[in-house]
Amino acid sequence: MIALKHVLVATDFSEASDAALEYGRQFARMFGATLHVMHVVENVMARFAADAYPVLLPDLQREVEESGEKKLMGLLTSEDLSQLHAVPVVRTSTSPAAAIVEYAKDAKIDLVIMGTHGRGAVAKLLMGSVAERVVRTAACPVLTVRHPEHDFIVADALVATGAKA
Repeated sequence: MIALKHVLVATDFSEASDAALEYGRQFARMFGATLHVMHVVENVMARFAADAYPVLLPDLQREVEESGEKKLMGLLTSEDLSQLHAVPVVRTSTSPAAAIVEYAKDAKIDLVIMGTHGRGAVAKLLMGSVAERVVRTAACPVLTVRHPEHDFIVADALVATGAKA
């Protein structure tokens, strides 16, 4: 029997991530699991330290983190917070994949759900894929959702009546 107690949705606020969040909500509802929603913000201190004025970087980092927190809280509904016991998580890292995998391990996540942009082979080779790295390194199962996705979430009314979509 599959028992999911903690479901993590990693988001970059893209359409693919929005689709992944819908899957995460459904899995959390179905299994009575806690929904964790995570966004990883870039560590501007590490990225721009050599090129910028070090005095300005802490303020810029704080602004980036606050913006990420605000956008993340904007994704969560009152139902997410009250019924799914949603846990909003913002981490700062130079490696989003590593931050996601580390959080999943520390929070004892049973399933990670994340969007994938479906880039071509050349773009993936040049830029890499956060989803691919998470799939390869996470200790738990990872569900990737592409937008537009092959939708297997059926509206509750259709399920209750047995009607076909």
